[in-house]
Amino acid sequence: MAYTIAEPCIGTKDTACVDVCPVDCIHPGKNEPGYDIVEQLYINPEECIDCGACVPACPVEAIFPNDEVPEKWAFYIEKNADYYALSAAEFQAKWNSPKPE
Repeated sequence: MAYTIAEPCIGTKDTACVDVCPVDCIHPGKNEPGYDIVEQLYINPEECIDCGACVPACPVEAIFPNDEVPEKWAFYIEKNADYYALSAAEFQAKWNSPKPE
């Protein structure tokens, strides 16, 4: 089980979660290319070790274990995974959201 960042992150992009992640699986960070163009942060489900350190660090309560993502935001599980699996063009076409090249 991985964790997912959902809608409350949109427009906030507080990187406290990035700072506490022991495996650096949350991107983009403030100093990474594309930070300014994405609408939210994303957790790589393949790299997440399920430690949960990011959950209490999030000031807007946007991070959930995958099996606890509220139903209205369940599609964010796929969106987080797609951020890492799809090219920038594919991600944009599917989600109508920017992704750095």
